[in-house]
Amino acid sequence: MATRGSPFRRNASVTGTLLWPEVPVLHLRHCIFTAVFALASLCGCTKDAVPVAQSATDDFGETFAVGAPTPRIVSLNPTTTELLFALGAGDRLVGRTTYDHYPDEARKVADLGPGLRPNVEAILATHPSLVLLYASEDNRDAARRLRAAGIATAAFRVDRISDFERVTLILARLIGDSAKGVATVDSVRKTLEHVRTASAALKHPKVFWPLWDAPLLTVGHGSYLNELITIAGGENVFDDLLPPSPSVTFEELLHRDPDFVLVGPTSRARILADPRWQTLRAVREGHVLVVDTTIMIGPSVRVGSSAVSLARLLHPDGRY
Repeated sequence: MATRGSPFRRNASVTGTLLWPEVPVLHLRHCIFTAVFALASLCGCTKDAVPVAQSATDDFGETFAVGAPTPRIVSLNPTTTELLFALGAGDRLVGRTTYDHYPDEARKVADLGPGLRPNVEAILATHPSLVLLYASEDNRDAARRLRAAGIATAAFRVDRISDFERVTLILARLIGDSAKGVATVDSVRKTLEHVRTASAALKHPKVFWPLWDAPLLTVGHGSYLNELITIAGGENVFDDLLPPSPSVTFEELLHRDPDFVLVGPTSRARILADPRWQTLRAVREGHVLVVDTTIMIGPSVRVGSSAVSLARLLHPDGRY
């Protein structure tokens, strides 16, 4: 079963209602491992003409070669799948998870299951040269078995905007196109900075972003969604809670009195009709905003678009 905060869908038997449809928000932690290659070597470079023997470290603390040929890739993490397509390596994919829906071309890649505790035999049957996993404890055994079988394997938590930048640069080296990685990161940075600048002088409304209702989970400081709220010119009322998806009481929510509640498209009508939620000022005033869940599924190449979309919700008269 997917753990709270995994990038994959919850088991249907779990009690409660998911207030964030499609793919649940990732359980964000600070990744404690970083790539060991120097970013300075990436600047101004062109497509890597000759693979350079180089190593990097994944978020399980395992080293792997960077620069070795990677013609057949299994990506069991929706974010890395999206990144590989953005970097022009989608045609190398031979396996994905059930939840890899973007871009549309990803659906043509063989579906190898949910991604957590994957079927190692099914992965090996694709004859991969590289396997990318989500760095969850559920996947540590699969990573060990794949490496024992001689398959290059790397596991990453792409849970913060900084993780997106770091992993994009690593993947670019893996596919032999450092310049594309730098250009992708720079493009997203520019969009985020544009939104941050445009919203800086505006009034920052207090925002509550629920993720689950029994127990009531919210976006906390450790979530990339908290980063997006700040960039878009909002103030997360639970920013002081360090975990990415902390549990809170409804009484505490009432005390913090947000100006807006952010929900997915299937939750708004239910919240507006719920007597308990009607005790919250933002709900009584109809300030329940529907976020675009088709782009806000993780800190990937669309995180800039996510920031623009959220800023337009919070500041409809702003220039984005």
